[in-house]
Amino acid sequence: MSKIAFIYPGQGAQKAGMGQDFYENSKSAKAVFDKASEILGLDMNALCFEENDKLDLTEYTQAALVTTCLAMTKVVREKGIHPDVTAGLSLGEYCAIAEAKAMSEEDAIRTVRKRGILMQNTVPAGEGAMAAVLGMEAEVIENVIAPIEVVTIANYNCPGQIVITGVTAGVEQAAEELKTAGAKRLVMLNVSGPFHSPLLKPAGEELLKELENVEIGKLEIPYVTNVTAEYVENEDEIKELLGKQVSSSVRWEQSIRKMIEEGVDTFVEIGPGKTLAGFMRKISRDVSMYNIGTWEDVDKVAEALK
Repeated sequence: MSKIAFIYPGQGAQKAGMGQDFYENSKSAKAVFDKASEILGLDMNALCFEENDKLDLTEYTQAALVTTCLAMTKVVREKGIHPDVTAGLSLGEYCAIAEAKAMSEEDAIRTVRKRGILMQNTVPAGEGAMAAVLGMEAEVIENVIAPIEVVTIANYNCPGQIVITGVTAGVEQAAEELKTAGAKRLVMLNVSGPFHSPLLKPAGEELLKELENVEIGKLEIPYVTNVTAEYVENEDEIKELLGKQVSSSVRWEQSIRKMIEEGVDTFVEIGPGKTLAGFMRKISRDVSMYNIGTWEDVDKVAEALK
């Protein structure tokens, strides 16, 4: 029997106009956007639907993207598509937890707003950086960067695409050494901080304080955490994992491989863009991959999964 995973993208997938067609066509999706505006005191419609300067700022991006993905998921569920497991890349993990019913949508949106502010403000602008390393095996990258202080792997996205993170000078040094060692290409990322770096540990500690006010409910289905790439079936672990996640490597490739190993053969990416589908092409072509990013996609995917 087919096993379905809902997977959610992370920061970087956001784009102006995301979710507007869901807002206009679905009362339940509209309610998610309206509730987010109410609890955050932000005009979520203007933030998500209109061209603006805030959408790419971490403190706004995170709440906007999670709101959009949760609104889309409401519609997907109404079409009778239900997951056996969920996962999300970095920020997307909050959608995965909410969809697994361990966190309310309101708490997920409220928490990622705080998370975004903490991540943006922990390391002063210019002191941290990230770079994508293309065309090099993870083990080789790990060996090259090991001697460089405060540079680590942020994301294991897929074979041939690893992201490094750390202090700006260290990342620039690592980029040069990785080129020399044979990396096909290095791309410095346009980000406001060294995300998923030990430099973000203070943000994780502050986030844990915020999470003390969040009620964690019983998991109805498991989700896969970025921190260990393992199934989480005990809700008592969730807060600690979310605190660690801010400064830990995102083990996305390992998470996908774990789900495949556990029998998942159908993946549905919910959210703007097709970033995760791109990673999947390099991880495994033996599974079915679907995207839901527009209103039209919902019926197409529902029909395909009948």
